[in-house]
Amino acid sequence: MLCFSRNIILTTFLLNLTRRCSVFATEKTLTGNRTLSSTMGEYSVVYVTTPNQDVAKKIAHGLVSKKLAACANIVPTITSIYEWENKINEDTESLMMIKTKTSKVEEITDYVKANHPYKVCEVIAFPFSHGNKDYLKWIDDVLSGSV
Repeated sequence: MLCFSRNIILTTFLLNLTRRCSVFATEKTLTGNRTLSSTMGEYSVVYVTTPNQDVAKKIAHGLVSKKLAACANIVPTITSIYEWENKINEDTESLMMIKTKTSKVEEITDYVKANHPYKVCEVIAFPFSHGNKDYLKWIDDVLSGSV
């Protein structure tokens, strides 16, 4: 059993080391051409599903006008399969992909919850580590009111 535990510990260590080296190498490769910027999670993409495109547009306009988001893309039709109240459901929804600063995700969540028709609305955020530096500057400019 002791040998097995050592193997697990060693394997875990090696996997973490490999992952860290890979991330470092990727950052060096991606930022070497200077068109990509390392963001260290400063920016996020937020996904929100809505019952239809009209609701998505209303929420998107509010987020952008309040400087909570620089941009919101709307995928008009997706199929969602989920469990709700012990029943499997399949519905057509719209998907919003919102670009913002990570520091604004909590405010976005509050805004969406206050303006969304669902009792429990999906608001999930993914910080990203790299992006086109000109695009990231544009996000900064829009959210700070410099544009």
